[in-house]
Amino acid sequence: MIPTEVRTPRLDLVPLRVEHADEMAAVLGDPALHAFIGGAPDDVEALRARYRRMLAGSPDPGVSWCNWVLRLRGADRPSLVGTVQATVVPEARAEIAWVVGTPWQGRGFASEAARGLVAWLAGQHVRTVVAHVHPDHRASAAVARAAGLAATEVIQDGETRWEATLGA
Repeated sequence: MIPTEVRTPRLDLVPLRVEHADEMAAVLGDPALHAFIGGAPDDVEALRARYRRMLAGSPDPGVSWCNWVLRLRGADRPSLVGTVQATVVPEARAEIAWVVGTPWQGRGFASEAARGLVAWLAGQHVRTVVAHVHPDHRASAAVARAAGLAATEVIQDGETRWEATLGA
């Protein structure tokens, strides 16, 4: 599965390219973004290397790694504000994730992007969408809910599994 551009009311979900690392290093540079997921922000070179690995694709030929940057339209100049991603497996299931840079949080961009991503996945015949959210991360839980996912009783690596069945 190859990601294509997705348009939402305020955002373009643009398929990831290595060149995005220059701008995305600043977008993702706040250590606070790692409060729930751990780790630290990548510098530009580390982000370029990570993007190259992501774009090379999964070593499992049945698994698709689909990654987008979020481009905000309507500003003086379009700017990148975050990312969404989906790992799609042969069972018509996708695990999704999102992150929006700190300066753009609280404006609904993550929810808008996640809804756009889920709609795109439905068009690709994905039937189940899953996300894992730290139980204390209320903002991310709100994004999952806005994208049509519901919390389950399943806890994996300390995170709650959220799930939606598409086309049902």
